[in-house]
Amino acid sequence: MGPWSSKGPKVQQARVLLLGLDGAGKSTLLYQLSLAQRMATLPTVGFNVETLEWDRGLWVTLWDVGGQEKMRTVWGCYCEHADGLLYVVDSSDLPRLEASRRALERLLQNDHLKHVPVVILANKQDVEGALGAEDLTRRFRIQKLCSDRSWYVQPCSGLSGDGLAQGFQKLVAFVKSHRKSRAALAFFKPT
Repeated sequence: MGPWSSKGPKVQQARVLLLGLDGAGKSTLLYQLSLAQRMATLPTVGFNVETLEWDRGLWVTLWDVGGQEKMRTVWGCYCEHADGLLYVVDSSDLPRLEASRRALERLLQNDHLKHVPVVILANKQDVEGALGAEDLTRRFRIQKLCSDRSWYVQPCSGLSGDGLAQGFQKLVAFVKSHRKSRAALAFFKPT
């Protein structure tokens, strides 16, 4: 019997969106996670998709969708069936922080993302002047914005990979917890 046999351990799959403004480093982070190496990237026109096994038996499909202004208008099309959101912020690009905050705020209003856990990756920590997790949390008003869901802000560097695995592991833990709570609610829901 093959790996997809019904007699073996149950294979779980999660769908995670990797979103953020153009130039935030989404594709660089995607390839750091999937290939554990730095790769030269071009601005994403459309999307990149990678599936990786994380945490024995959990396969995570990451959808890296372009962050140019025109692409942001179609982010909502990718939200259905999302189990989690990794939102990437170029924490060294101070002039665009407000635009990034507004994009996240609009995104979290999508009905398909109601209560979906969020990890914000404060990318480019290797750049002098980059905001840390506390400053980004305050500037994005995350406690208010994400009051209805699990959230975390993880400083990271796409170039070195520092902090990336920790942020991804946090999201995976949130996704597992979120799925358990949804299953419990469905079980106790009157028919």
